[in-house]
Amino acid sequence: MQILLADDDQSLRRVIQFKLKKQGYHVVAVEDGVQAIDRLKANRYDLLLADIKMPRVDGLELLEESKRIQPDLKVILITAHATINQAVRAVKLGAFDYLTKPFEDDELFGAINKALAFRQLEVENKALKSQLARQRHVDQVVGISKPFKALMSLVDKIAGTDVTLLLTGESGTGKEIIARTVHYKSLRAEKEFIAVNCAAIPRELIESELFGHVKGAFTGAVRDKKGKFELADGGTLLLDEIGELSIDLQAKLLRVIQERVVEPVGAEKLREVDVRLISATNIDLKERIRAGRFREDLYYRLNVIPISIPNLRERKADIPILVKEFLRKFGKKEGITVSPDLLAALTEYHWPGNIRELENLIERMVILRQTDELGLEDLPTDFGEAIAQSAAGLPSGPNGHLTFHESEKKLIVDALNSCGWNRTRAAKYLNIPRHVLIYRIKKYSIYENQLSEG
Repeated sequence: MQILLADDDQSLRRVIQFKLKKQGYHVVAVEDGVQAIDRLKANRYDLLLADIKMPRVDGLELLEESKRIQPDLKVILITAHATINQAVRAVKLGAFDYLTKPFEDDELFGAINKALAFRQLEVENKALKSQLARQRHVDQVVGISKPFKALMSLVDKIAGTDVTLLLTGESGTGKEIIARTVHYKSLRAEKEFIAVNCAAIPRELIESELFGHVKGAFTGAVRDKKGKFELADGGTLLLDEIGELSIDLQAKLLRVIQERVVEPVGAEKLREVDVRLISATNIDLKERIRAGRFREDLYYRLNVIPISIPNLRERKADIPILVKEFLRKFGKKEGITVSPDLLAALTEYHWPGNIRELENLIERMVILRQTDELGLEDLPTDFGEAIAQSAAGLPSGPNGHLTFHESEKKLIVDALNSCGWNRTRAAKYLNIPRHVLIYRIKKYSIYENQLSEG
């Protein structure tokens, strides 16, 4: 266990350090709060043992600052003049315990052992939650289609390495999900996974978000702030929509990749980082290079292992499995199912919004459902509005496109016309049961004067 001891009383500091080392603890001792803050910024500790009365930065100020630097750190304060108000303030600021001089060895060791035991429980609890979250995530990445199996085979091959990845694919295909899967299957799984959408952060803030800043670097920088690279240290950082970075920021990113250091805005010193970098984009970066909007040297640094994420149109066999997973997610334990007709319609749809569109649709249908079996009647009326007018010259709606229901009605009418309005023959023509066709005819109020009973 790593203990940081801060006390301006050299004699007491040496005595406490000696006694703690005899107990088997690794102790770093400093003489004031300023030195302690520098140590906290440079290294991780399990416990801070600090005197309240110190020059420059006192114990209470140190306590407050330590919680910003290392929020999980346990802090025990020492004072020669304890007061109720001082104790209350210390507890409110996050102190674990409070010792009054002079104290016995048993009192000191008891407080330290209790704090470190509590710290260990927190670490184990966090690790257990992380393990459960990883397992839940991996369990949710499902599919049986050939493109999906090929993708996961590649993920399994590269997950255990630190190689830089570039994920490409249409919007909504699940690039962040795949990046998280790589992280959770890697040796970095116990550390942080942080995702940044480069297009969602204002241009003037993106450098600070990625690399951090120091207090006073610009208006509004009231304290030091770690950037995403430092927060992901030891773990994985996903830079989504990487193609939206400005050219000048691309140069700084290239330096981070090459030298494994970041330079916070306004800082004089570089900070080392150990991060696995994954980038993602739904645009053609080579086109950006030709247009002078993306650095070619950065592209080759990012594109060490390219991974193309298949769209949902290529994963038709996975749609029933994904539907079941989203029903479990949004329906909880309510036992919601889908009718065969609806599942067939969902499987045939071309999904321009990919998995995200399917997930949003299932969530919407679950919320607005009338029964616990979702059917075609539960489809939103605007479902499929993005279906483009086909080359066959299908009539278009007011926005120039057909909705899903308009397409289905047109298909049924065309089949009935082709079969002389004989429902039995039309059902065979459409490869659907006759009762399903009759249901559709009623649903869409399709009538014909000489409709045959077949």
